[in-house]
Amino acid sequence: MPIFEFSKWDGSQQFRPLSADAVFDKIAEHLMEYGDYVLRQLEHLDDENPELLKLLIKEGYLEKDEEGRYAIAPRGVRRIENKALDELFTIHRKDTSGKHATEHKGAGQVRHDDSKPYEFGDPVANLNLHETLKNAVTREGQSPRDREPGSVNLKEEDFVVYETEYQTSCATVVLLDMSGSMARYGKYYHAKKVALALQGLVRSRYTEDQLKVIGFYTYASPLTERSLLHSAPKPVSIFDSRVFLRVNLDAPPDFVPEHFTNIQAGLKFARQHLQKQAASNKQIICITDGEPTAHLEGRELVLMYPPSERTARSTLQEVKACAAAGIQLSTFALIEDYFYLGLMNFVDQMARVSRGLAIYCNAGELGGAVLDSFVRGRRSRKKLA
Repeated sequence: MPIFEFSKWDGSQQFRPLSADAVFDKIAEHLMEYGDYVLRQLEHLDDENPELLKLLIKEGYLEKDEEGRYAIAPRGVRRIENKALDELFTIHRKDTSGKHATEHKGAGQVRHDDSKPYEFGDPVANLNLHETLKNAVTREGQSPRDREPGSVNLKEEDFVVYETEYQTSCATVVLLDMSGSMARYGKYYHAKKVALALQGLVRSRYTEDQLKVIGFYTYASPLTERSLLHSAPKPVSIFDSRVFLRVNLDAPPDFVPEHFTNIQAGLKFARQHLQKQAASNKQIICITDGEPTAHLEGRELVLMYPPSERTARSTLQEVKACAAAGIQLSTFALIEDYFYLGLMNFVDQMARVSRGLAIYCNAGELGGAVLDSFVRGRRSRKKLA
């Protein structure tokens, strides 16, 4: 625990106010954990220290919407994403490679030391000049009469090009658990930071990729960059030890508890989105801390707690549909200070049905695990024409 010492200011020290960057970083840190609630509190600060908020607006970190409420400006979103990227993934700025590597060789950005004879269609930019000239000199050395002194005559058979690594774009959906239990142990804070960092990673390094974040709870809904930043887990609104509710989606009641875990709805939303994408590789990264407790049956929403076999079966049917659509699924189960056997068993079932990945980690380890899956774990093995 930090120790602070206080003494009366005698006027000898120069007062140094925090910079706009430092103030915004403090606000952003609270925003990561508590979501939109923090922005609502800025309205109180407007009365106490209006100059500070004017400075943040002037620097492009904050803005006001049509109703006069504070929101994070695009520059502020970029700063938060970049800080998350730096903290979690230690990305070197000089590394500008922008594609997903595969095991195939073909036209691409990554050059290998290996070379091969030139074939029609190979990029001339990948010419191995040293080997090409050596081939020409070797060939002409066998018949020097056709060569003028000091010159080298190149023929098509002499040309050699570097092998390059075939690379492909990838469409990714990050499914982010927003159920009530994600508020414990900083789980949602770390999961949200990972999603923000992936957005920064795609923007700076994998520019031909598509990334979408979908939050799932009792329902499932897409999250824009800004709404992700403002988001928080759904508060627990009922505390019964056993729950069985059916909700007609065409005529829902005034109150529906939102803190349940509907992995099925999230997967269905993700699958429908990815099927519209033209990318050759498609993947879902699902981050959750609990077994599913909600699912859809036609136009009805079913909420069941404790977790039931009925919900599990419906969820696994959607996992199977994702696999049939050629979508790679990686599921990250957040296991904190207890051994949750039910969650691990269910995540194992998801991996078996989808032939995907199941990863167990605590919230602090999530960043490195997701990065490894995002960069290496979802590569297609399609043969090149």
